[in-house]
Amino acid sequence: MTAAPTAPAGRDRTDPAPQPSPGGRDGAPPGPALVNPVLPGFHPDPSILRVGDDYYIATSTFEWLPGVAVHHSRDLVHWRPLGGLLQEPRLLDLAGRPDSGGVWSPCLSYADVPFHLVYSDVTGLAGAFKDVRNRVTTAPDLAGPWSDPVPFPSHGFDPSLFHDDGPDGDGRSWALWMEWDHRPGRHPFAGILLQEWDRARGAATGPVHRVFTGTELAHTEGPHLYRRDGWYYLLTAEGGTSWNHAVTVARARALTGPYEADPAGPLLTSRHHPEAPLQKAGHGSLVETPGGDWYLAHLTARPLTPRGACVLGRETALQRVERTADGWPRLAGEPPLPGGDALPRTVVPVPAPVSGPAPAPLPLSTAGPGAEVRPAPPWSTLRRHPDPEWIEPVHGGLRLYGGQSLGSTHGQSLVARRQQATGFDFSARLDARPDSPLRTAGLLHYYNTTLRHYLHLTWDDALVPTVGATEHLIELGHTRIAHPAGPRQLLCSRARADGYRATMERAELPVPAGFVPHGDFNDASGRRETARLLDALAAAGEEPPTAIFAASDLQALGAFEELRSRGRRIPEGVSVVGFDDLPVARWTHPALTTVRQPLFDMAAMAANTLLRIIDGEHVENLRLELATRLVVRGSTAPPA
Repeated sequence: MTAAPTAPAGRDRTDPAPQPSPGGRDGAPPGPALVNPVLPGFHPDPSILRVGDDYYIATSTFEWLPGVAVHHSRDLVHWRPLGGLLQEPRLLDLAGRPDSGGVWSPCLSYADVPFHLVYSDVTGLAGAFKDVRNRVTTAPDLAGPWSDPVPFPSHGFDPSLFHDDGPDGDGRSWALWMEWDHRPGRHPFAGILLQEWDRARGAATGPVHRVFTGTELAHTEGPHLYRRDGWYYLLTAEGGTSWNHAVTVARARALTGPYEADPAGPLLTSRHHPEAPLQKAGHGSLVETPGGDWYLAHLTARPLTPRGACVLGRETALQRVERTADGWPRLAGEPPLPGGDALPRTVVPVPAPVSGPAPAPLPLSTAGPGAEVRPAPPWSTLRRHPDPEWIEPVHGGLRLYGGQSLGSTHGQSLVARRQQATGFDFSARLDARPDSPLRTAGLLHYYNTTLRHYLHLTWDDALVPTVGATEHLIELGHTRIAHPAGPRQLLCSRARADGYRATMERAELPVPAGFVPHGDFNDASGRRETARLLDALAAAGEEPPTAIFAASDLQALGAFEELRSRGRRIPEGVSVVGFDDLPVARWTHPALTTVRQPLFDMAAMAANTLLRIIDGEHVENLRLELATRLVVRGSTAPPA
């Protein structure tokens, strides 16, 4: 299959994103501002980082590759996709990962290597267990090369690294993660653990400290640690990742605690306001601008109706953060709703200057090392790294070689991008010629292995008889083959015409206008449509067909009569094929080449089924397939 998208997914055509008003009208702040979500569509669990003047956001990619999506900005407003960081099997192998398994909650940090990436690879979600492999890899640049991943503490998920390298820091690094407890009667979210991380050795060292067990919101996860003004601030996600989601803050004077939760409650949550446009707000991380302002990157979702479906998935938003006189962080600006101090804001001021829109989207694919091809951002593949065995570039698109079914967790040949609007146009130029019902190709709207919409081309067994008949004529050397078809409204008629057209197309033979006239399955129609076709071709000065494949034996016999009336000999002048193999097909002269349908078997099976029903037996819907075959007789021969 080869395909080239002709229109990417974009913002909702009928409901564009709100734009900040100049001068602060309509509640928008004066001056430059961002509009949330800054990363629309599936971009959960953001980890934000600034290096110099450059901001980066890393997000979870679950079962999609390349793992850990990264976006870049210099103004917090315009974000450009850089693609995924984990682009090689040695860094991440997702074969067999369950739906929503794979890469969870990455943490991107910067210290002396300089880049560190920590991530969870969730291999199993069955029952009370979470099978997780936490890993850390380092690179001198985001473009790599990334080191071979080494194990990170893994009795839980959502790992992160804190580098205590500020003005008062000692330069040491610390691993954080949430602990998962599978035991009956225990809350599975057992708290946040802390252990020193030896950067030189790439290994945890020293005792493990349980530094925080959470608030009454529970489901404590997603830890990130910061130090400021003599305090260590621990940011966590709580409340679960649905409507009760939140960002909570705790702090301590000592790194290992004890940590005290903010007495004012969550820094961020939408749980008390189902009418708010940004829901499920939680799982955050902080970044400081060069000017000393703080921003919170967090997960959010936009339901179609209050507490309804969030078809765009979990997205990334940004909030400006201020501090109280005693140092606790608070969302800046007026709340969007009364009593909603912790509600996420849709429009958020940013420092000037704003640099302008991101560059135009990259092409569909880029060349990797050697003969390798990698779909360019924002394109992804499902559980399978790009490899020349199943994907290769062609002019303006990609060629995919078939893999496993969409219900499998291994080896699908699929290239996809995130849905980023509730209404969008998407199309592709598709060149696929399936020759079996086991082969499909097309456009997919995918959620997981059990929920999807698939518009595809495949093989229909109803085409098999007409394919064989048309191939027989082509193998004899015929290139101008007409097909007097049956009534348009009948499925069997359309299937026969489709099989004829598909075979002609596969042989790269034209089907001129008028070569598929529709009539009835009787001899009068066969004679009438043959006469009309021959008259039209003669009037246009075009050559007549050298073969006719009729949709029924009776239509073929009508064609016999019309051809003979014009002095055309069969098969010397014109070859003729019918369909059905009625008894009369053997009595014509010459005997009719035709497709034999097992008519007596069909009638017998129908009668037997009817008798079972009359006898009171419950008969489920039946799909019975009986073989057809081409019977070659005297009415076909090579063209003169």
